[in-house]
Amino acid sequence: MSANTLTGLIPTILEALDIVSREMVGFIPAINRDANASRAALSQVIRSPVTPAIVGVDIAPANVSPETAGLTIGSVDIAITKSRAFPFNFRGEEVMGLSDSPVVAPYSTIKRDLIAQALRAAVNEIEADAAALVRQASRAFGTAGTTPFATAGNMADVAQSLKILQDNGTPMTDLRGVLNTTSSANLRGIQSSLFRVNEAGTADLLRDGTIGRLMGFGFGESAGLSTFTKGTMTNALINSAAMAVGTTSLVFDTGTVGATGFLAGDIITIGSDTNKYIVKTGAATATGTVVIQEPGLRIAAADNATITVGNNYTPNALFHKGAFQLVARAAALPEEGDAAIDRISIVDPVSGLPFEFSVYKQYRQVRYEVALAWGVAAVAPRHSAMLLS
Repeated sequence: MSANTLTGLIPTILEALDIVSREMVGFIPAINRDANASRAALSQVIRSPVTPAIVGVDIAPANVSPETAGLTIGSVDIAITKSRAFPFNFRGEEVMGLSDSPVVAPYSTIKRDLIAQALRAAVNEIEADAAALVRQASRAFGTAGTTPFATAGNMADVAQSLKILQDNGTPMTDLRGVLNTTSSANLRGIQSSLFRVNEAGTADLLRDGTIGRLMGFGFGESAGLSTFTKGTMTNALINSAAMAVGTTSLVFDTGTVGATGFLAGDIITIGSDTNKYIVKTGAATATGTVVIQEPGLRIAAADNATITVGNNYTPNALFHKGAFQLVARAAALPEEGDAAIDRISIVDPVSGLPFEFSVYKQYRQVRYEVALAWGVAAVAPRHSAMLLS
């Protein structure tokens, strides 16, 4: 049997691409794409080095060079963790029925819309995976359950998030912000200085709804930012007098665990310290260690200081582009190929991802498939901040 080609299907695919993004996609274009990890196999780990801070020493002239203290080089693992297909199929009788029906949309229209739905599902799943990385940010600002930007003429929510990044030593280039749609609605509707052309200097927000740049951040929106349900740990107290500034592993006791204990992603405060730390590694025991995200404590924690878990929240993210990584490539094929009669790759213009379209001829039916392999990782949590809502 001679091979078919997808040449005739390309217009249908391109037409579908125009309507792929029905939900907001903000993270996929905002975070880094790792070209080295994209060559990895499924579940194969790519180790990205993380260098520690350098401590200065006094210069003391001598006839030999002084001994240099050793450094511990850390690492962050990146891997392609998902290889997913988003398929649909048609049987011969179904195609005939669609072609002959005067009241049902023609086969080509339904096929176009199913391609759009497959792309939509793929992009939304990848976006949700990327958006979940904000739960690994360094610290948080704002009040859980309270939508930011609620006071006209007050941009403290962006300013304080920027302060977190500045305090952490984040490079001030390539800053990105991704908001949930409730937060962005406040920004558009309440912050009049952004939509008054004489004050904003542009009509982009007023005419097109484009937020654009604020305080160095290029803003986008995401439908993938979901509500986080807090852990159930209560009554936990710091159980050490040596919790210095920069500590990330917090020893505690007297905790009441409840159903889950401390969860990764919980927002915690410690004693009178108003900084809102984000839990990296939780604990489900009354006595143990809970790990917070780097760069750790901003204020030393006293023995018996209360560890308080914050409320449920829906996050917003403000970060340097390099804080988060997305690895995406076409799904792997054996050297001999597979049973597809043909396939083609087209880059989605909204997300920038390389989707692969395949056609499989089967017994009196045909299967269409949209496929992609991907993985995400927070490689520099210290360069990201969470804005609560």
